[in-house]
Amino acid sequence: MDETFITLEYKDDTLWLIDQRLLPVSFEIFICKDFRDVEFAIRDMVVRGAPAIGAAAAYGVLLAAKEYASDYETDHGKFASRMEEACRFLNESRPTAVNLAWAIDRMKQTLSKEVWKDSADMLKVLKREADAIRSEDIAVNKRMAKIGVSVIPRGATILTHCNAGALATAGWGTALGVIKQAFYDGKDIFVYADETRPRFQGARLTAWELVQAGIPAKLIPDSAAATLIRDGKVDLVMLGGDRVAANGDVANKLGTFALSVICKEYGVPFYSVVPVSTIDFSIESGEQIPIEERDPKEVTHPGGVQVAPEGIEVYNPSFDVTPHQNITGIITELGIIRPPFNENIEKIRKGIALGN
Repeated sequence: MDETFITLEYKDDTLWLIDQRLLPVSFEIFICKDFRDVEFAIRDMVVRGAPAIGAAAAYGVLLAAKEYASDYETDHGKFASRMEEACRFLNESRPTAVNLAWAIDRMKQTLSKEVWKDSADMLKVLKREADAIRSEDIAVNKRMAKIGVSVIPRGATILTHCNAGALATAGWGTALGVIKQAFYDGKDIFVYADETRPRFQGARLTAWELVQAGIPAKLIPDSAAATLIRDGKVDLVMLGGDRVAANGDVANKLGTFALSVICKEYGVPFYSVVPVSTIDFSIESGEQIPIEERDPKEVTHPGGVQVAPEGIEVYNPSFDVTPHQNITGIITELGIIRPPFNENIEKIRKGIALGN
């Protein structure tokens, strides 16, 4: 049940990332030598998926501290100012996934807790914290898998959208982690994977992970999902999330909202799988979640091939918000959050396991 690949790894004082822009045609490693490389990797989607972005950003903070270590020795004020700017730079790379800010804030809190005897000691502590964020994410994903597998019936056909697997996390995966657990538990499942336009994360990444794991699956056009759900060929939908509001609204890859509407119409269970770090307790609803709008060329020139006329205007939001009324449950490492979402997310905020 171990992964055969590592999404991100810090070694030789650099951050190594699987370059997800190139999969499935080519498996290559993108090496980040400084925090600017990390910002580029997040912004250009070398690394993507809320938990993976958070872990990568944590190492970005470490690389910034390494670069500015000499300032720490000579001018603490200058060091603090430079680190604040580096953290802001990393935090602005992508606006929707809350794990980015969460991981950066955690690294900043580590920086502020104590004064070390020298910069080498500081870097050692920061690396330990970044490593902890990475390893905790993998452990949390496996905990969610064991909790979430309870909602998957034996012989179920599951539809998933975008990529919520090991590639979207530090390892194992969120929604796809639950699906893998069901497969390894012998539940005889079958998976439909949406292609996920315009960047085809489902076709390029989820399909690749399903093949790697040997899980029976079919890749489908996004527009085929509604027909499959209507015709009773999907038992449940399970996908990830990039930010969850305090009322249970979930921001996820564009197309998620439409799937939730179809599922509600035909009575198909609809689950989001996210770590607690993806819940933004500071916002009341999905209306407050910033939605990233990306380069029009992702739509007009997918894969660098022109498919639309020059001069056409493009609307290309990367995410949409699914209202909590359309969601059956939100699977976390502390249990499955079910309606009433406000009350149960408040329990999560207090660290109370839901026991389901």
